[in-house]
Amino acid sequence: MKSFYITTAIDYANGSPHLGHAYEKVLTDVIARTNRLLGSQVKFVTGLDEHGQKVQQGAQSEGIEPLERCNRIAEEFQSMLLQLGISNDDYIRTTQERHKKVVSLLLQDLYDRGEIYQAEYQGFYSTRAEQFLQEKDKVDGKWPEIFGEVTEITEKNYFFKLGKYQGWLSKHLNETTGFIEPAHRQNQVLEFLKEPLNDLCISRPKERLSWGIPLPFDSEYVTYVWFDALVNYVSAAGFGDESFEKFWPADLHVIGKDILAPPHAVYWPIMLKACNLALPKQILAHGWWTVSGSKMSKSSGETVDPLGLAEKYGADAFRYFVMREMTVGNDAEFSAERFESRYRADLGNDLGNLVSRLLHMTAAYEQGIVPTVDLDEEPEKKIKEHWNSTKDFVLDCFSSFQFSQGLDKAFAFIRGINKYADERTPWKLAKSDEPEDRKALRTCLGTMIESLRLANTMLAPVMPSVHEKINDRLGLSPSVSWNDDLFWDHRLAEKKLGEKTILFPREV
Repeated sequence: MKSFYITTAIDYANGSPHLGHAYEKVLTDVIARTNRLLGSQVKFVTGLDEHGQKVQQGAQSEGIEPLERCNRIAEEFQSMLLQLGISNDDYIRTTQERHKKVVSLLLQDLYDRGEIYQAEYQGFYSTRAEQFLQEKDKVDGKWPEIFGEVTEITEKNYFFKLGKYQGWLSKHLNETTGFIEPAHRQNQVLEFLKEPLNDLCISRPKERLSWGIPLPFDSEYVTYVWFDALVNYVSAAGFGDESFEKFWPADLHVIGKDILAPPHAVYWPIMLKACNLALPKQILAHGWWTVSGSKMSKSSGETVDPLGLAEKYGADAFRYFVMREMTVGNDAEFSAERFESRYRADLGNDLGNLVSRLLHMTAAYEQGIVPTVDLDEEPEKKIKEHWNSTKDFVLDCFSSFQFSQGLDKAFAFIRGINKYADERTPWKLAKSDEPEDRKALRTCLGTMIESLRLANTMLAPVMPSVHEKINDRLGLSPSVSWNDDLFWDHRLAEKKLGEKTILFPREV
């Protein structure tokens, strides 16, 4: 069985989950579930980045130990994963021994081979961004607000020879189409690489920052974020164990566009190259959620509580909205009105009403038994053709991360089922005793049930709970293989259906 290793960025232990965190987890989960349905053995990893100055300062302000604070935040994020139906196979925390061991092994090896050296740094430092800055980072002669207070410091630190690999990385990106998706993000990284790369500071003195993994070759220093946080991807893959060969290199890193360059598109590939490890096969950079055109952020006061939405409308309604509304790679606007509209129209009217009335009609007209299809006339030919074109299009979209377009097509087919019913008018046919009308009624109900089964199979990665509920009413287990379940074969003929259900209540 083909393996598929997929990761999210690990969240920083400096606050509660917000819409951006939730979206990234849902997006990655949908990709993971899609690959499982296509037959891959998936390893899906997410986790928490727990070291650093802001975590240490946050704990000090609360009068608690940093690990206590991290435990609380980890619990919040893991609760979010459960509430949103995220199917991750692992949750890695950078305070875990399995991770610290890998970080130490890699650092010691690089130091022994002369890839890491000590030097004195004199320059500017941003506590908020936890990074050293240069004059070129100023905008119109001033430090951008994202850096907060910037101070001048002089201190010794350890540096990784990042610049040594700049030419190699540019060559790799120029020769590897699709390494970063969407394509314009790869072009942005190539533009970034036109400026000389400075070597990367990878340590902080313990006197300034004690909350971190000690350098294996100098206990007076701790590892700075990049050689700690980014290494989680190989730690979780089982570096040093037999399982590592099965899952590394990663098939896909899913991240936000703000941490693409330099962290994931420059530092990470170069770190792997220097460590003699294979590069990930692909990086997917998604966009931001905005309100009135501005990025959501705690500092601006523009935030959305994803768990509140999931609690009110159901996790699957939230999952559907974010996957339908955002074209992967672009930004998307969030509004409560837009969410409500999708819930009422797409989910309530198109899908929910179809399920409800189909179960009701089958119970009323056929005692709940799926009838055998007796006719294959123009209406049936049209809806089967509609299904075949839908299936191919949705599979292509889901395989290329174009979930919004795929869901648009899937729901067009769902509306097509309702249109087919309007054409066949089963409620009128049920009033007739004519044999031809009874045939047409049975054909209509059987065709609608088969169409619903197939449409629902397509929804499995995006709305797993709703998919399971619909399949339960159809007398089926949740779909486990698209290789088996996407064929028009009337497999439910003569089966007993469950009772009518309301999937998306109007009053929420």
